[in-house]
Amino acid sequence: MTDFSHDPPPPRNFRLMAAGQVVTVMGSSLLRFALSLYVLDTTGRADLFAALFALSSIPVLLAPVGGALSDRFNRQRLMVLYDIICCGVTLVFLFIMLSGHASVFAVGAVMVILGIVSAMETPNGTACIPFLVERDRLESANGVIQTVQSLSGIAAPVLGGILYGALGIQALVTISCAAFAAAAITEMFIRIPFVKRPQEGSMARTLAGDLKDGFIYVWKEPFIRRLMILAALLNLVLVPCFLVASPLILRMTLQSGDAAYGTGMGLIEAASIIGALTVGAFSKKMRINTLWRWILGLALLFVPLALSVTPAMLGTGFWPPFVIFVLCVMLMAATATILSIFVIVRIQARTPGEHLGKVMAIIQAVAQCAAPLGQLLYGAAFQRLSGAVHVPLLLAGGLTLAIAFRGKITLRKESVNDINYTGR
Repeated sequence: MTDFSHDPPPPRNFRLMAAGQVVTVMGSSLLRFALSLYVLDTTGRADLFAALFALSSIPVLLAPVGGALSDRFNRQRLMVLYDIICCGVTLVFLFIMLSGHASVFAVGAVMVILGIVSAMETPNGTACIPFLVERDRLESANGVIQTVQSLSGIAAPVLGGILYGALGIQALVTISCAAFAAAAITEMFIRIPFVKRPQEGSMARTLAGDLKDGFIYVWKEPFIRRLMILAALLNLVLVPCFLVASPLILRMTLQSGDAAYGTGMGLIEAASIIGALTVGAFSKKMRINTLWRWILGLALLFVPLALSVTPAMLGTGFWPPFVIFVLCVMLMAATATILSIFVIVRIQARTPGEHLGKVMAIIQAVAQCAAPLGQLLYGAAFQRLSGAVHVPLLLAGGLTLAIAFRGKITLRKESVNDINYTGR
């Protein structure tokens, strides 16, 4: 296994871009969660807390618009603009707080705007990667950005809660405002190749046409379409396993205490990060037409995962099922992350630069929309089968097995050996 700590550092432009992603994407998620906690503390209403945080996550559906903007405008200037907007919004909210008029409506407006900017910035950052690093560093570069995005979804809310409790919302908003300003200044020094494309008609009509072209391109390119469908199916089955099944089983089925629960979830998240940072070591041996074998491995992991929570195994005490369950989910999380980054890199390599932002955003939106459906299905299944949670896990394993063999059929003629890097 390759240790990426010994690799040469990535180019300066990529380092600056990655730092900006940490502030814009992760910082936005952190602050949004802290603001929802602020509403909970000031109103005492759990429904408002959950509703506001969920509302601020809806703008992910605008990712294709962000992708279209990324393909039409200078990506470096868009990065700066997004952070300036975040800085301006948090600065205005800080003045509102100081004046004593921080209403729930104002908090909600700030959270939604930050969510929109984060949704726009994510595809823009992903589309920049092929222009900032060499071809042989694409996997590790995408691994870094994938880690940032992964942390923004899971670790940032945790960190936001800790910082909110330690510093208070006013200090956290002040620090966030300064961080957004610093990120905007830093991103001014990034250099990304840009060729202005001719515009026909109004900007709204141009963007609408670009979005249409993006969807048509994705659907008419068999390679990209198949991988997008594969990613959506895996998100439907696997992502809910990490976000719904793992917390429910650790807390409810295994009756884990706070320390054990925190350790288990922390190890699972750490496995995702390790997968992202070590993808380069595996990608050299991976091929698109043998991707189904990795998915088959994921399907087989559901067997010991389900066995760990059978009544017989639960009767052996707390630690045996806990260790087996956490180890299986860790392997699944690391494998799923490696697969995700590998697929992203291959799509980047096949997509022309003028379509790159739209294509990555469309794939992101489709895949992320599949996950909530899976979460609802998992939640309903665990609710009805609370005394036999191994059954939904076995069913999920069967679905993953079907996805593996479907992938074997649809991708059998694909190869990565003839890929020309058209994304540059």
